[in-house]
Amino acid sequence: MKSTRRIALIMTLCVTLLAKAQDKPKQSYTFSLDQAIAHAIEHNYSAINAQRDITKAQKKKWETTAAGLPQISGKLDVQHYFELPISVADINGDGINEEFVFGTRNSANAVATLNQLIFDGSYIVALQASKTYLKYYENAKQKSNVDVREMVINAYGNVLLAEESIAILNRNKTTLEKTLNDTRETFKNGLIEEENVEQLEITLASVNSSLNNTTRLLDIAYKNLKITLGIDLNDQLTLTDKLENLTTSNVDMALAKGDFNVNNNIDYQMALNFQQQRQLEYKLERSKALPSLSAFVNYGSNAYSAKFPLFDSDQRWYNSSLLGVSLNVPIFSSLARTARTQQAKIAFEQASTQLIESEQRIKLQYEQAKSQYEFSIEEYATQKNNLRLAERIERKQQVKFTEGLSSSFDFSEAQRQLYTAQQSYLQSMVDIINTKAALEKVTNNSK
Repeated sequence: MKSTRRIALIMTLCVTLLAKAQDKPKQSYTFSLDQAIAHAIEHNYSAINAQRDITKAQKKKWETTAAGLPQISGKLDVQHYFELPISVADINGDGINEEFVFGTRNSANAVATLNQLIFDGSYIVALQASKTYLKYYENAKQKSNVDVREMVINAYGNVLLAEESIAILNRNKTTLEKTLNDTRETFKNGLIEEENVEQLEITLASVNSSLNNTTRLLDIAYKNLKITLGIDLNDQLTLTDKLENLTTSNVDMALAKGDFNVNNNIDYQMALNFQQQRQLEYKLERSKALPSLSAFVNYGSNAYSAKFPLFDSDQRWYNSSLLGVSLNVPIFSSLARTARTQQAKIAFEQASTQLIESEQRIKLQYEQAKSQYEFSIEEYATQKNNLRLAERIERKQQVKFTEGLSSSFDFSEAQRQLYTAQQSYLQSMVDIINTKAALEKVTNNSK
């Protein structure tokens, strides 16, 4: 009985320890917007893989470089004849063949070869291409950083928008519940009609529905931000920046007034890099018409024995060595090489056209981003003023409604107008943050 209890206790302890080992502890993060951006650039899943692409491109560059460096290879062949081949020859010229056996049943051949490329036009172009290849992925990493930065700003702003919306909806709910209770008491005293109470109940139900929906959206917004940051969905995340402060700091009309240099745009740099790759491919095909020259040194040793132990200390080995040069001169390919060269030339011309198109599209994108940013600033000022007016109208209607000078319909309409103005004002603040991020993305100016 004691043994059974002991076994049960040990099993319970093992299961508990295993569960704790598998249960990943939650981590807590506290980020301002700048801190969130810095964290995401390092830990975002796309950013991590973009950095791996750079490392891979660096290895590819060395692989290309190593192709022109000395190459050493070794080879060992061991052979055993179960039955030696027989040769036949007419030695005396009398038409009678004699049979002979040449060689031994066992043989070994060990060879070491050193190869060195002396000249190859394709290799020179490949070295240039490997640098362009690496540059492409460096640009891709920079583009990933720019994209991640914009995603963090948008996700961070959505969380702040949801939090501010919940705070406003809670204030509206509290005020509306007080007004509804007072109206119910007035109705009980027979001073107003029941329609006034019902109208307020409809408005309160709408506010409660919006509050519940926004609360759910806040949870989704936080999870979306966590994914963008590269942290676990179950981790604790606290944001320190406030929506109004971020909005004020992002109002910068000078940004939209500066000169735009398309060469700073990362998409243009990648389009230029693509053109350079096609140009090098064209150059590579042309270089294949050049001769190539290489040299090699070969050292070998052979052993023969009638018995299998070829590697005894008294086994005799016969050495050989040679130095050689190989020259390969392309002469005629039935115009296949010319066809490949023309294809590469067309691809280069297409990339050049795409570069021009990209330049024009990026310039248009800049004009659109600048216009949207300027509009967001103007809209922010408009919505801020509209909110003040809606608050004044709502307060006046509330006083009139309380004193019986206006209908519940007029008061409810003023409330709906206020709630719409509140949300429009919050959205205008987020729009400033997002449109500035989009403009900075185009200009590659994130300072």
